[in-house]
Amino acid sequence: MTIRVVLADDEDLIRAGLRIIIDTEPGLTVVGEAADGAAVLPVVRRERPDVVLMDVRMPALDGIEATRRLTALEEPPKVLVVTTFENDDYVYDALRAGADGFLLKRARPEELVRAVKLVASGESLLFPAAIRALAARRPGARVPGVDRLTGREGDVLRLMTRGLSNGEIAAELVVSPETVKTHVGNVLTKLGARDRTQAVIAAYESGFVSPG
Repeated sequence: MTIRVVLADDEDLIRAGLRIIIDTEPGLTVVGEAADGAAVLPVVRRERPDVVLMDVRMPALDGIEATRRLTALEEPPKVLVVTTFENDDYVYDALRAGADGFLLKRARPEELVRAVKLVASGESLLFPAAIRALAARRPGARVPGVDRLTGREGDVLRLMTRGLSNGEIAAELVVSPETVKTHVGNVLTKLGARDRTQAVIAAYESGFVSPG
């Protein structure tokens, strides 16, 4: 199955470079482009992509609000933020708005391809150190649901903040991957999180895990 991708960036050169990388990779294809945030939604509705590569700083409508509108769709695409700086409040806000992860514009072509395939498969592209650094600059907030986590769900969430996969969490806790998958699902439900990235953000913002 071919993964359909939409590019959203106000720089023609960036979009052209991304298109070349994606279209030369078997199983990936660019089906649309948008030069500003306001143009993303119509393209997505028309082309129904699997993944949107989203710049966060664009005219008319920034990538944060564009991401928020995309994730509110009945069948939203995965959103992968492409940014210049990892320690950027725009990135953090985009992740909070529902983006599935982020990638630096200086990333190698193979890293871009891997990231697109990863988020298309339903995984979050999580960089624990970068999110921890961003969360450290944010004040604590009460996140409903944190106090309803069981002890084991709390253990799973702490390991999620370290960027561990379900298999790695299972090995750490000496349980089956299926059990971990169940716990992760419960954590997301209780926190009202769309994915692992939002759960990790909630863990830091609530003080459940300390950024330090």
